[in-house]
Amino acid sequence: MRALVYHRTGPARTVLAIEDRPRAAPGPGEVSVRLHASGVNPHDTKARSGWTGRAVAPGGVIPHSDGAGVIEATGPGVDPARRGKRVFTINAPHDKGTAAEAIVLPETHVFDLPDPFSFAEGACLGVPAFTAWLAVLGDGPVEAQVVLIQGGGGSVGRVAVELAALSGARVIATGRTERSRAVAAARGAQVVLPVDADRVIEAVMDLSGGKGASRIVEVDFAANQIIDADAIAMHGAIASYSCSSDRTPPLDYYAFARKAARLTFVQGLALTDADRQAAAQTLGRHFAAGHLRPDIAATYPLADAAAAHEAVEAGAPANIVVTID
Repeated sequence: MRALVYHRTGPARTVLAIEDRPRAAPGPGEVSVRLHASGVNPHDTKARSGWTGRAVAPGGVIPHSDGAGVIEATGPGVDPARRGKRVFTINAPHDKGTAAEAIVLPETHVFDLPDPFSFAEGACLGVPAFTAWLAVLGDGPVEAQVVLIQGGGGSVGRVAVELAALSGARVIATGRTERSRAVAAARGAQVVLPVDADRVIEAVMDLSGGKGASRIVEVDFAANQIIDADAIAMHGAIASYSCSSDRTPPLDYYAFARKAARLTFVQGLALTDADRQAAAQTLGRHFAAGHLRPDIAATYPLADAAAAHEAVEAGAPANIVVTID
Protein backbone atom coordinates (compact mmCIF):
# COMPACT_ATOMS: atom_id res chain seq x y z
CA MET A 1 0.00 0.00 0.00
CA ARG A 2 1.06 3.63 -0.49
CA ALA A 3 2.02 5.46 2.67
CA LEU A 4 3.47 8.82 3.58
CA VAL A 5 6.65 8.29 5.63
CA TYR A 6 9.48 10.24 7.23
CA HIS A 7 12.70 8.73 8.60
CA ARG A 8 14.07 11.89 10.19
CA THR A 9 12.59 15.14 11.40
CA GLY A 10 12.83 18.34 9.41
CA PRO A 11 10.99 20.48 6.83
CA ALA A 12 8.03 18.77 5.19
CA ARG A 13 9.38 18.88 1.63
CA THR A 14 12.74 17.54 2.79
CA VAL A 15 11.67 14.56 4.88
CA LEU A 16 8.23 13.40 3.66
CA ALA A 17 8.10 10.73 0.94
CA ILE A 18 5.65 8.17 -0.45
CA GLU A 19 6.70 4.56 0.14
CA ASP A 20 5.23 1.14 -0.49
CA ARG A 21 4.41 -0.57 2.80
CA PRO A 22 2.95 -4.02 3.55
CA ARG A 23 -0.74 -4.10 4.39
CA ALA A 24 -1.34 -5.50 7.90
CA ALA A 25 -4.16 -7.91 8.77
CA PRO A 26 -6.36 -7.20 11.80
CA GLY A 27 -5.75 -9.22 14.94
CA PRO A 28 -8.15 -9.97 17.81
CA GLY A 29 -10.33 -6.97 18.59
CA GLU A 30 -9.02 -5.04 15.58
CA VAL A 31 -10.36 -3.77 12.27
CA SER A 32 -8.68 -2.82 9.01
CA VAL A 33 -9.89 0.45 7.51
CA ARG A 34 -9.45 1.41 3.86
CA LEU A 35 -8.70 5.10 4.35
CA HIS A 36 -10.04 7.84 2.09
CA ALA A 37 -8.96 10.88 4.11
CA SER A 38 -6.36 11.75 6.72
CA GLY A 39 -6.59 14.80 8.98
CA VAL A 40 -3.49 16.91 9.58
CA ASN A 41 -3.34 18.33 13.11
CA PRO A 42 -0.76 20.77 14.51
CA HIS A 43 0.73 17.98 16.61
CA ASP A 44 1.46 16.04 13.40
CA THR A 45 3.50 18.86 11.93
CA LYS A 46 5.26 19.58 15.22
CA ALA A 47 6.29 15.92 15.52
CA ARG A 48 7.53 15.83 11.92
CA SER A 49 9.50 19.07 12.33
CA GLY A 50 11.18 17.88 15.52
CA TRP A 51 9.51 20.53 17.72
CA THR A 52 8.12 17.90 20.12
CA GLY A 53 11.50 16.23 20.54
CA ARG A 54 10.00 12.81 19.91
CA ALA A 55 12.37 10.24 18.43
CA VAL A 56 11.67 8.79 15.00
CA ALA A 57 10.95 5.05 15.09
CA PRO A 58 13.61 2.85 13.42
CA GLY A 59 11.32 1.95 10.53
CA GLY A 60 10.15 5.51 10.01
CA VAL A 61 6.89 7.26 10.87
CA ILE A 62 3.61 7.18 8.97
CA PRO A 63 2.09 10.40 10.40
CA HIS A 64 -1.38 11.61 11.39
CA SER A 65 -3.68 10.45 14.16
CA ASP A 66 -7.09 10.97 12.52
CA GLY A 67 -8.68 9.48 9.44
CA ALA A 68 -11.86 8.29 7.77
CA GLY A 69 -12.75 5.45 5.43
CA VAL A 70 -14.49 2.09 5.23
CA ILE A 71 -13.92 -1.02 7.34
CA GLU A 72 -12.64 -3.67 4.94
CA ALA A 73 -11.79 -6.50 7.36
CA THR A 74 -12.44 -7.48 10.98
CA GLY A 75 -10.31 -9.52 13.34
CA PRO A 76 -11.43 -12.26 15.74
CA GLY A 77 -13.91 -11.01 18.31
CA VAL A 78 -15.20 -8.15 16.15
CA ASP A 79 -18.70 -8.31 14.69
CA PRO A 80 -18.23 -9.04 10.95
CA ALA A 81 -21.30 -6.88 10.29
CA ARG A 82 -19.00 -3.88 10.73
CA ARG A 83 -17.40 -4.64 7.37
CA GLY A 84 -18.38 -2.03 4.82
CA LYS A 85 -19.25 0.59 7.44
CA ARG A 86 -18.19 4.19 6.87
CA VAL A 87 -16.10 5.20 9.87
CA PHE A 88 -13.77 7.79 11.33
CA THR A 89 -10.72 6.91 13.37
CA ILE A 90 -8.84 8.40 16.30
CA ASN A 91 -5.64 7.76 18.24
CA ALA A 92 -3.61 5.95 15.60
CA PRO A 93 -0.16 4.88 16.82
CA HIS A 94 2.51 7.58 16.48
CA ASP A 95 4.49 5.64 13.86
CA LYS A 96 1.59 3.90 12.06
CA GLY A 97 -0.80 6.72 11.32
CA THR A 98 -3.54 7.45 8.83
CA ALA A 99 -1.46 8.94 6.00
CA ALA A 100 -1.72 5.65 4.12
CA GLU A 101 -4.15 3.63 2.07
CA ALA A 102 -5.11 1.45 5.05
CA ILE A 103 -4.67 1.15 8.81
CA VAL A 104 -5.29 -1.49 11.46
CA LEU A 105 -6.67 -0.22 14.77
CA PRO A 106 -8.48 -1.52 17.84
CA GLU A 107 -12.19 -1.40 17.08
CA THR A 108 -12.58 0.91 20.10
CA HIS A 109 -10.69 3.57 18.11
CA VAL A 110 -13.07 3.40 15.15
CA PHE A 111 -16.54 4.98 15.13
CA ASP A 112 -19.43 5.08 12.67
CA LEU A 113 -19.36 8.14 10.43
CA PRO A 114 -22.82 9.75 10.29
CA ASP A 115 -24.34 10.08 6.82
CA PRO A 116 -24.20 13.90 6.75
CA PHE A 117 -20.39 13.83 6.96
CA SER A 118 -18.00 13.31 4.05
CA PHE A 119 -14.79 11.33 4.49
CA ALA A 120 -12.85 14.61 4.51
CA GLU A 121 -15.03 15.90 7.34
CA GLY A 122 -14.74 12.59 9.15
CA ALA A 123 -10.96 12.90 9.12
CA CYS A 124 -11.35 16.08 11.21
CA LEU A 125 -13.51 14.56 13.95
CA GLY A 126 -10.82 12.84 15.99
CA VAL A 127 -8.35 15.01 17.88
CA PRO A 128 -10.25 18.33 17.51
CA ALA A 129 -13.65 17.04 18.67
CA PHE A 130 -12.44 14.62 21.33
CA THR A 131 -10.04 17.21 22.76
CA ALA A 132 -12.90 19.71 22.87
CA TRP A 133 -15.13 17.19 24.68
CA LEU A 134 -12.43 16.51 27.27
CA ALA A 135 -11.75 20.22 27.79
CA VAL A 136 -15.41 21.30 28.01
CA LEU A 137 -17.07 18.33 29.70
CA GLY A 138 -14.23 16.35 31.26
CA ASP A 139 -14.85 18.01 34.63
CA GLY A 140 -18.62 17.56 34.49
CA PRO A 141 -21.70 19.34 33.09
CA VAL A 142 -21.53 23.03 32.18
CA GLU A 143 -25.24 23.84 31.94
CA ALA A 144 -25.95 27.44 33.00
CA GLN A 145 -22.26 27.99 33.76
CA VAL A 146 -19.97 30.60 32.25
CA VAL A 147 -17.31 29.01 30.05
CA LEU A 148 -14.40 31.00 28.66
CA ILE A 149 -12.84 29.54 25.52
CA GLN A 150 -9.51 31.04 24.56
CA GLY A 151 -8.91 30.69 20.84
CA GLY A 152 -12.55 30.06 20.00
CA GLY A 153 -11.96 30.12 16.24
CA GLY A 154 -9.36 27.35 16.05
CA SER A 155 -9.97 23.75 15.05
CA VAL A 156 -10.44 22.66 18.68
CA GLY A 157 -11.80 26.00 19.86
CA ARG A 158 -14.70 26.19 17.42
CA VAL A 159 -15.84 22.69 18.40
CA ALA A 160 -15.48 23.63 22.09
CA VAL A 161 -17.61 26.74 21.60
CA GLU A 162 -20.41 24.85 19.87
CA LEU A 163 -20.24 21.92 22.28
CA ALA A 164 -20.39 24.22 25.31
CA ALA A 165 -23.34 26.12 23.81
CA LEU A 166 -25.17 22.88 22.97
CA SER A 167 -24.53 21.79 26.57
CA GLY A 168 -26.31 24.87 27.93
CA ALA A 169 -23.31 26.99 28.89
CA ARG A 170 -23.01 30.73 28.55
CA VAL A 171 -19.97 31.02 26.32
CA ILE A 172 -17.35 33.76 26.04
CA ALA A 173 -14.74 33.24 23.35
CA THR A 174 -11.57 35.05 22.40
CA GLY A 175 -9.84 35.26 19.05
CA ARG A 176 -6.79 37.09 17.75
CA THR A 177 -8.28 37.84 14.32
CA GLU A 178 -11.62 39.08 13.05
CA ARG A 179 -12.05 35.80 11.15
CA SER A 180 -11.55 33.65 14.25
CA ARG A 181 -13.94 35.80 16.26
CA ALA A 182 -16.56 35.53 13.51
CA VAL A 183 -16.21 31.73 13.58
CA ALA A 184 -16.68 31.64 17.36
CA ALA A 185 -19.77 33.83 17.13
CA ALA A 186 -21.26 31.63 14.40
CA ARG A 187 -20.66 28.55 16.57
CA GLY A 188 -22.69 29.97 19.46
CA ALA A 189 -20.51 32.19 21.64
CA GLN A 190 -22.61 34.86 23.37
CA VAL A 191 -19.66 37.20 23.79
CA VAL A 192 -16.66 37.31 21.46
CA LEU A 193 -13.61 39.44 22.17
CA PRO A 194 -10.01 39.98 21.09
CA VAL A 195 -7.37 38.71 23.50
CA ASP A 196 -7.37 41.76 25.76
CA ALA A 197 -7.01 41.00 29.49
CA ASP A 198 -9.11 43.87 30.83
CA ARG A 199 -11.98 43.36 28.36
CA VAL A 200 -12.04 39.58 28.76
CA ILE A 201 -12.03 39.68 32.56
CA GLU A 202 -14.71 42.40 32.58
CA ALA A 203 -16.93 40.35 30.27
CA VAL A 204 -16.49 37.20 32.37
CA MET A 205 -17.38 39.03 35.58
CA ASP A 206 -20.38 40.73 33.97
CA LEU A 207 -21.82 37.49 32.60
CA SER A 208 -21.13 35.52 35.78
CA GLY A 209 -22.35 38.11 38.28
CA GLY A 210 -18.81 38.59 39.59
CA LYS A 211 -18.15 34.90 40.22
CA GLY A 212 -15.82 34.19 37.32
CA ALA A 213 -15.77 31.43 34.73
CA SER A 214 -16.51 27.93 36.01
CA ARG A 215 -14.55 26.44 33.11
CA ILE A 216 -11.78 27.79 30.91
CA VAL A 217 -10.65 26.02 27.74
CA GLU A 218 -7.10 27.15 27.01
CA VAL A 219 -5.28 27.10 23.67
CA ASP A 220 -2.03 28.68 24.92
CA PHE A 221 -1.50 28.53 28.67
CA ALA A 222 1.79 30.44 28.57
CA ALA A 223 0.28 33.39 26.71
CA ASN A 224 -2.99 33.56 28.62
CA GLN A 225 -2.37 32.38 32.19
CA ILE A 226 -2.59 35.91 33.61
CA ILE A 227 -6.08 36.28 32.14
CA ASP A 228 -7.05 32.79 33.26
CA ALA A 229 -5.93 33.37 36.86
CA ASP A 230 -8.13 36.45 37.16
CA ALA A 231 -11.07 35.06 35.17
CA ILE A 232 -11.43 31.66 36.81
CA ALA A 233 -14.07 31.23 39.52
CA MET A 234 -13.43 29.74 42.93
CA HIS A 235 -13.02 25.97 42.47
CA GLY A 236 -13.16 26.45 38.71
CA ALA A 237 -11.40 24.20 36.20
CA ILE A 238 -8.92 25.19 33.49
CA ALA A 239 -8.31 22.68 30.71
CA SER A 240 -5.25 23.49 28.61
CA TYR A 241 -4.60 21.54 25.42
CA SER A 242 -1.65 23.50 24.05
CA CYS A 243 1.18 25.85 25.04
CA SER A 244 2.88 26.62 21.77
CA SER A 245 4.26 30.06 22.65
CA ASP A 246 6.46 28.70 25.45
CA ARG A 247 7.09 25.01 26.15
CA THR A 248 8.36 25.75 29.70
CA PRO A 249 6.31 28.69 31.01
CA PRO A 250 6.68 30.00 34.57
CA LEU A 251 3.62 29.33 36.72
CA ASP A 252 2.21 31.87 39.18
CA TYR A 253 1.21 29.13 41.59
CA TYR A 254 -0.68 31.20 44.16
CA ALA A 255 -2.65 33.11 41.53
CA PHE A 256 -4.43 29.78 40.92
CA ALA A 257 -4.06 28.21 44.36
CA ARG A 258 -5.90 31.05 46.11
CA LYS A 259 -8.96 30.09 44.08
CA ALA A 260 -8.45 26.34 44.54
CA ALA A 261 -8.56 26.13 40.77
CA ARG A 262 -8.01 22.83 38.97
CA LEU A 263 -5.51 22.95 36.13
CA THR A 264 -5.74 20.00 33.76
CA PHE A 265 -3.65 19.22 30.71
CA VAL A 266 -5.86 17.56 28.12
CA GLN A 267 -4.72 15.69 25.03
CA GLY A 268 -6.98 14.14 22.45
CA LEU A 269 -3.98 12.00 21.54
CA ALA A 270 -3.89 10.41 25.00
CA LEU A 271 -7.46 9.47 25.87
CA THR A 272 -8.31 6.68 28.27
CA ASP A 273 -10.67 4.03 26.92
CA ALA A 274 -13.37 5.31 29.27
CA ASP A 275 -13.00 8.91 28.08
CA ARG A 276 -12.89 7.85 24.44
CA GLN A 277 -16.17 5.94 24.75
CA ALA A 278 -17.89 8.64 26.83
CA ALA A 279 -16.83 11.29 24.36
CA ALA A 280 -18.00 9.17 21.42
CA GLN A 281 -21.47 8.82 22.94
CA THR A 282 -21.95 12.56 23.47
CA LEU A 283 -20.29 13.64 20.26
CA GLY A 284 -22.07 10.94 18.27
CA ARG A 285 -25.47 12.33 19.24
CA HIS A 286 -24.44 15.77 18.05
CA PHE A 287 -22.84 14.46 14.86
CA ALA A 288 -26.02 12.54 14.01
CA ALA A 289 -28.00 15.76 14.45
CA GLY A 290 -25.68 17.56 12.04
CA HIS A 291 -23.89 19.60 14.72
CA LEU A 292 -20.13 20.07 15.22
CA ARG A 293 -19.39 19.80 11.51
CA PRO A 294 -15.77 20.65 10.74
CA ASP A 295 -14.73 23.56 8.56
CA ILE A 296 -12.19 22.51 5.96
CA ALA A 297 -9.74 25.09 4.61
CA ALA A 298 -8.22 22.83 1.93
CA THR A 299 -7.65 19.25 0.83
CA TYR A 300 -4.47 17.87 -0.73
CA PRO A 301 -3.77 14.53 -2.45
CA LEU A 302 -1.40 12.16 -0.67
CA ALA A 303 1.32 12.97 -3.20
CA ASP A 304 1.17 16.62 -2.11
CA ALA A 305 1.05 15.98 1.63
CA ALA A 306 4.05 18.24 2.18
CA ALA A 307 1.91 21.19 1.08
CA ALA A 308 -0.75 20.12 3.57
CA HIS A 309 1.82 20.20 6.38
CA GLU A 310 3.02 23.61 5.24
CA ALA A 311 -0.56 24.91 5.24
CA VAL A 312 -1.02 23.86 8.88
CA GLU A 313 2.31 25.41 9.84
CA ALA A 314 1.31 28.65 8.09
CA GLY A 315 -1.78 28.92 10.31
CA ALA A 316 -4.55 27.63 8.08
CA PRO A 317 -7.90 29.14 9.15
CA ALA A 318 -9.58 25.72 9.37
CA ASN A 319 -8.87 22.00 9.05
CA ILE A 320 -6.44 20.62 6.49
CA VAL A 321 -7.05 17.16 5.00
CA VAL A 322 -5.03 14.75 2.88
CA THR A 323 -7.17 12.66 0.52
CA ILE A 324 -6.25 9.07 -0.33
CA ASP A 325 -7.96 7.68 -3.43
